[in-house]
Amino acid sequence: MKKVTTTIFSILLVSFSLFAQKKEHEKGHVDENKFRQLKYELATPNEQHNASGAPGYAYTQQKVDYAMDIRVDENTDKIYGDEKITYRNNSKDNLEYLWLQLDQNMRAPDSKTPLAQSKGTSGWLKPEKFVEENMGYAKDFGFKIETVKYADGRDLSHTINGTMMRINLSKSLAPGETFTFKIKWNYLINDINVDGGRSGLETFPDGNKNYTIAQFFPRLCVYDNVEGWQNMQFWGRSEFALEFGDYDVKLTVPADHIVDATGELQNEKDVLTKEQRKRWEKARTSYKDPVFIVTQAEAETNEKGRATKTKTWHFKANNVRDYAFASSRKYIWDAMAVKINNKNVMAVSLYPKEGNPLWEEHSTRVVANTLEEYSKMTFDYPYSKAISVHSQRQGMEYPMICFNYGRPDADGTYSDRTKHGMIGVITHEVGHNFFPMIVNSDERQWTWMDEGINSFVEILAELDYDPTFDTGNLPKDIVRYMSIDQDKLSPIMSQGDYVKNFGPNAYTKPAAGLYMLRQTIMGPELFDFAFRTYSKRWMFKHPTPADFFRTMEDASGMDLDWFWRGWFYSTDYNDIGIKEVKTLYVTDKKSDRVVEIIKTNPRAAAYFESLGELVFLTDKKEDANTKKVNDYLNSLSADKKSKLKELPKYMYQVEFEKPGGLVMPIIIEITYADGTTKKEMYPAQIWNKDENQVFRVYSSDKEIKSFVVDPDLETADIDTSNNSWPKQTENKFDKFKNQSKK
Repeated sequence: MKKVTTTIFSILLVSFSLFAQKKEHEKGHVDENKFRQLKYELATPNEQHNASGAPGYAYTQQKVDYAMDIRVDENTDKIYGDEKITYRNNSKDNLEYLWLQLDQNMRAPDSKTPLAQSKGTSGWLKPEKFVEENMGYAKDFGFKIETVKYADGRDLSHTINGTMMRINLSKSLAPGETFTFKIKWNYLINDINVDGGRSGLETFPDGNKNYTIAQFFPRLCVYDNVEGWQNMQFWGRSEFALEFGDYDVKLTVPADHIVDATGELQNEKDVLTKEQRKRWEKARTSYKDPVFIVTQAEAETNEKGRATKTKTWHFKANNVRDYAFASSRKYIWDAMAVKINNKNVMAVSLYPKEGNPLWEEHSTRVVANTLEEYSKMTFDYPYSKAISVHSQRQGMEYPMICFNYGRPDADGTYSDRTKHGMIGVITHEVGHNFFPMIVNSDERQWTWMDEGINSFVEILAELDYDPTFDTGNLPKDIVRYMSIDQDKLSPIMSQGDYVKNFGPNAYTKPAAGLYMLRQTIMGPELFDFAFRTYSKRWMFKHPTPADFFRTMEDASGMDLDWFWRGWFYSTDYNDIGIKEVKTLYVTDKKSDRVVEIIKTNPRAAAYFESLGELVFLTDKKEDANTKKVNDYLNSLSADKKSKLKELPKYMYQVEFEKPGGLVMPIIIEITYADGTTKKEMYPAQIWNKDENQVFRVYSSDKEIKSFVVDPDLETADIDTSNNSWPKQTENKFDKFKNQSKK
């Protein structure tokens, strides 16, 4: 009987709704609910990337090994390479050809990169830039591929297309087979202060040079079941997709240069003095302070010479996805050890005297701290070292080594901004050892998977290094970006080359989103477990966005599709406010809504009659009457009464509105007349039936003076003018935000 009665009442309510609105039937629509699942947006799970977000039972990836002899000619600023590549096809596919990346061709004379840029004239140009742009002069950059040969020395057919080179195999490479070939090449090294670039050289006033060299050799593209060959052209911004492998590299440089690189040095006795080896051994057990292997005084003496002979440094690296090195006679060199789960890892810095005193005070200590903090959030750092190299204008990452800016003024003084900038960039670039050097996402396609995730963990590491460190204020810092015109916004889930406002989109917004997930939506315990699970599942593998999204849900037990859909797949913004607050009173009079229902549908009258004694809520104080409630309370046993709170003296109904497109949790702070406060949070699912308005009723024995939505600005609400009841005047943050829009 109860079920039937309830059904009748439901029909009555629907009938009343239709009667009241008097609307014609509208056409149907597809599911637009913000909580609909992402099943159609995400790739279909398969045996390589399963539905939980983990690698599947049939997951495979290719392996590429490199043996290279590299020579740097300081007189001509050219780099020469002899390279042997061994490619192992671990896929189930027959490969008809191989694709390699030729990144240096991005700045070759025939590069299409400059042609793809909208470029007007500038009001000021350096003379050399004017000549280059207006008189036909262009430096002869780009790879000069001298030979491509089979392992036995026969010529190997190949085709160069911009920044990509195809190796034309005479027969398909079958699953499980390996193919070895050789490439001989050279190119002119760019000066980063004149020509720009992610790597290159810096020329000092005395003629000395600092070589920070990367993207310097032809290297294999990724082949997998997600993209096939990831051979999108390199236009200069979206970074790299690379395979893991082993490297055997010999670097021949001027004999007075100090060198460090990806991998383990194999010939210490040939390239280091006895004193330098002794100091290095001391550094291996120095956990508190860095030990100088080359002091500033020694570096200053060294930079005054010019060696005519060369020296070859031999390194080997296993299971890395890329390779880079640094070389200069100007380097000061210090190092210390850091314990990562009882394993010693070396934190290392190379820098010229121009970096001091800032670099000797902080660089190596920041490297050590970063390795510790990232390991806590992800997995134990697996390599033997991490190197920070000083470079005036760079911030760029590679396995075990990164190039970082942060230079004091000529007199050695520096501002807090310079100091924090240096600490921040070192933390960020060393952190890239984890994302994407180990958790090896496709940077060419999804910039946020390395930059955004890394920027999030970077904040935690910086605050551990210095609790007063200015990390900004996420997620509040993203509000200005999310408030700009929609035609200037791109979803995070966009290929990096066509993203608008690249920095906020690829770095800050995904970092802010992850920060919100950890601090507000999931909580640190659930978030950290899921994030660590993702990191461990995909270390030394190729994850996709779907793998990240699915793992975060799979390991936490939370449905976050609404968050990924809104924050990552759209340019919607968050704006939640208070539309109305009503003070409520208990009454025995039927509410206006009930009266209207009874009037329009006689069956409803019978239904309400069948319910017996009822009390109603009204916003009319004059109708207040608690007699029926008191009568009910008096009818209860003493035991039941003892478990109840006092009859509330005050009741309030708050109507929340959501002008913004995003669904987010509602965080509400309640302030009582006595000055005390209470904060409550309702999950985002509160919007799942009506994304425009929701209601909550607050019962209290104390008068409530105010309600404030998101008082600590945790949800990137772009308009706080509707967040308070009673409505407040413009606060300092809103004033700043509104001024910034002008």
